[in-house]
Amino acid sequence: MRSNLVFATAATLLLTACAQGSPQPFAGFGESPELPSPKSSLIPTLNARQAVGWPPGGAPVAPPGFKVTRYAGGLAHPRWLLVLPNGDVLVSEASSEAKPAKGIQDWIANMLQKKAGAAMPSPNRITLLRDADGDGVAETRTTFAQGLTRPFGMTLAGGKLYVANDDGVVAFPYSDGQTSVAGTGAKVFDLPGGPINHHWTKNVVASPDGTRLFATVGSNSNAAENGIENETNRAAVMVYPLPSGPLRVYASGLRNPNGLDFEPATGTPWTAVNERDMLGDDLVPDYMTGLQDGAFYGWPYSYFGQNVDERVKPQRPDMVAKAIKPDYALGAHTASLGLVFYRGDLFPARYKGGVFIGQHGSWNRRPPSGYRVVFVPFANGKPSGQPEVFLSGFLNAKDEAQGRPVGVAVDRAGALLVADDVGKAVWRVTPAEAPPAPAPR
Repeated sequence: MRSNLVFATAATLLLTACAQGSPQPFAGFGESPELPSPKSSLIPTLNARQAVGWPPGGAPVAPPGFKVTRYAGGLAHPRWLLVLPNGDVLVSEASSEAKPAKGIQDWIANMLQKKAGAAMPSPNRITLLRDADGDGVAETRTTFAQGLTRPFGMTLAGGKLYVANDDGVVAFPYSDGQTSVAGTGAKVFDLPGGPINHHWTKNVVASPDGTRLFATVGSNSNAAENGIENETNRAAVMVYPLPSGPLRVYASGLRNPNGLDFEPATGTPWTAVNERDMLGDDLVPDYMTGLQDGAFYGWPYSYFGQNVDERVKPQRPDMVAKAIKPDYALGAHTASLGLVFYRGDLFPARYKGGVFIGQHGSWNRRPPSGYRVVFVPFANGKPSGQPEVFLSGFLNAKDEAQGRPVGVAVDRAGALLVADDVGKAVWRVTPAEAPPAPAPR
């Protein structure tokens, strides 16, 4: 059986070797990107970049006038970040784990996860990082919480720390400055979990007024091939009024939303979404979009508005007709995960109000896409101006992955923090002549 799988994989690589996506760095970006015709295939292009980690002294590359500091290293697959009011930083450490292969796609997924440095026993913990002397490097670290179930998103509201596990949200009492919590938290609400749990990463963010929790839930499949009955309350952003709910769908048809933040001028929630695979190297673009309460964004029946995905059976023309076109495309297969609006004052004024996006990087595109942090300026609550590469160098000269950016956050001083799971680090980006970071309160 294994030889058959290897043969099928090799055949797919040969068939796709001559087909390549656009080499342009911002192909498939913008409000109205050019969408090529779909090229449906049983197996996607396989082009995962080998994870090698950073060489001694290695670091991502920022634009001229900025510097990059290793805020913390030696972490175990750091994924997401939360800056606490006193300046401490929480980082969730969690990973995909190899699962029994029930078919060729499962076997390929396990192979790719291993190559990309993601198939490992999940650490299942949250670590607290503290820069005690304000030099931009965390001198101390504490195990803040452990025994969780692949924790990802974290948020504060009403004296509680909320953590999104892979099957629901739990809460811990929290007071400013504490360095650990006891136990595994009190269940607040369930979210769809196993046994498939195709997209297990779940985020939770409190509304600016602290009255509601928003939680992201990815789909249980690529394009509903596991049955639409297994997609209940998935491919969606959920909302939970505090203190007791009820939980409901806020926006749906979002294949795999992760990053979630509130646009400063309007208060609108924005999310970064990973779109579907196996329709070609330049299709379908990942995107970010402002969310409308009750809106449907197409998945699985259509993509980027009302472009029908003919693979999905039975089709739902009524749902396609309801599908809203996303606000801004972020390139095909870039795996855009982190999303944070810049509210600080440390960076030059042109960054104020714009958005930083952590693009984890493709495993199924030639040439590879993502592996960087990009910036998109905003004006009047909408994207305005050209996208920019803000942090690069995650691929070396051999196209090996030295790192892969995931979550992004802005610290109390206004510096940009980036969680790098393959690089086992959190990076801190500041202007080259930035003043010292304030010490924790």
